[in-house]
Amino acid sequence: MTASKRASAPSLGSDLNRVDRHVIQPAEYDDLPELTDEMLARGVVNKGGRPRAANPKRLISIRLTEDVIQRWRATGPGWQTRMAEKLSSSAPK
Repeated sequence: MTASKRASAPSLGSDLNRVDRHVIQPAEYDDLPELTDEMLARGVVNKGGRPRAANPKRLISIRLTEDVIQRWRATGPGWQTRMAEKLSSSAPK
């Protein structure tokens, strides 16, 4: 049995066109509280993202045989970190 109608795209359930057409009227500003110096003083600028690492990692490319990769992957999640720690501890000083 074949369907005779095409499935419609899922809807967000909102009328974005109506929202875009709305023009703010002066009376709507009465709903907003007066901005005071006290309110501004409580404001905090929050920079998003992670803090900078003291010793950031650098992306490189390295070729390893498939059996080496599979042995490290078999150790479970975090295998790349464990590999980096092992290489770091055995590196010449």
